[in-house]
Amino acid sequence: MTHLTQKALRLYDQKGLLVPEAKDAFTGYRCYTYSQIERGVKIRLLSWMGFGLDEISSLLDAEDNRDGKVIDEMMQKRYTETQLEIRRLQKVQNLLLNQTDKLELISMSVSEPTIKDIPKMRVLSMRETGSYEETIGVLIGKLFEFVESSTSTSSKIKLTGPAMFLCHDEEYRENDADIEVCLPISGSVDLNVPSITLTTLPDIRAVSVIHKGPYQEVDVAYTRIFEYMAENGLEQAGPSRALYLNDPNEIPEEELLTEVQVPVE
Repeated sequence: MTHLTQKALRLYDQKGLLVPEAKDAFTGYRCYTYSQIERGVKIRLLSWMGFGLDEISSLLDAEDNRDGKVIDEMMQKRYTETQLEIRRLQKVQNLLLNQTDKLELISMSVSEPTIKDIPKMRVLSMRETGSYEETIGVLIGKLFEFVESSTSTSSKIKLTGPAMFLCHDEEYRENDADIEVCLPISGSVDLNVPSITLTTLPDIRAVSVIHKGPYQEVDVAYTRIFEYMAENGLEQAGPSRALYLNDPNEIPEEELLTEVQVPVE
């Protein structure tokens, strides 16, 4: 009735998602009540929608507690993830249908690497751990809110460059990445938010490329940079930087420009 396999039922039992009303001590055969059918159907539907088991557990707990806020937030998060996946698949579809060289089309989204000297800069900074997709946008939003609110106070903050993301990890991390977001500024600052710091990024010599396209595809820029570094005997000398050169709220994601800088020596 629920279309759940025996393997799924065993897993949901272990996870506490769908614990049978009774279990035969000798055979291990699971016995479920009619009232558990609806819960089983909900679990199957939520799994099909792309929710993980921990998320499903949280959703069912929220339903039991009549916590509509948690349910709405989790549904909105999944909706956003689905929209990103739809756009990714649409781009994959377009590449597969295009009759020109597919690999050449991918490489065209990244400019040729250049080496540039970048002076030290004074920045407002926030640093947290989390996923790239969620944390970077949240931190940038908080920094811009602080700058906007400061214009009506004694602070005289002026932006001197685009928002940027500094990656402090040596390898990709899914949910606990060490993320620092910075806004280059000048002028006086009245810091009244504990999570925001005023610091100076050091001057660096970096390999730089410009990536055009969605943020989730910017990894090809890093690949091109590290290929160039290997070809020229260069070593990374600090956290990489990603500069967001235009506003995702104003242009389509195909037109987004991201400059990736990797300090080298």
